[in-house]
Amino acid sequence: MSIAFAPPLSARLSLTPKTALAGLLDGAWWPRSRDLSAELPSLVDALEEHYGRITRVAVNPTRWPVVPHTVPATGHTVHVGWFTEQDPDKMILLSYAVGRCDLLVIPPETEPAAAARLMNAATLPGGVLPAGVLMSDEAATGSRMRDARSGVDTWETDGGSARPPLQHAVVGARMIALPRTPRR
Repeated sequence: MSIAFAPPLSARLSLTPKTALAGLLDGAWWPRSRDLSAELPSLVDALEEHYGRITRVAVNPTRWPVVPHTVPATGHTVHVGWFTEQDPDKMILLSYAVGRCDLLVIPPETEPAAAARLMNAATLPGGVLPAGVLMSDEAATGSRMRDARSGVDTWETDGGSARPPLQHAVVGARMIALPRTPRR
């Protein structure tokens, strides 16, 4: 009797396009779990095509329950270090060929739409927002979207029509009375 193993899942990874505009992040990674031993091999394999052999990884232990010292990758071992001074939402990968790759790490429990927004934001060429700021901006965006959906749901359950009442397109705008100019 033979046992069939499922092939490993590919890394959910988005990299910044190669341009002259260097940014703070080189891309974003959305792991499926918080198990570095299980998640790193597929990430390392995906990155080695672009960055060469990945030899070291640095993480902040705040987001990872267990940080192994080494993780086996295809054909070699990756050394893992942790630093509490590092942004908890960022991972740094080092290779001999290219040098350094900084990735935004999207929490595994993130909703797909939010993860897609974060991946897009992290891969903008010349992006100047650090990982922590991207994550807090997305949290605020998600909150506003949930509030907006809640308002529509409340309107519909309180006897409103299928469409909410029209609102002014520009929030916070003031009307200013301009002086009349005489007609000639």
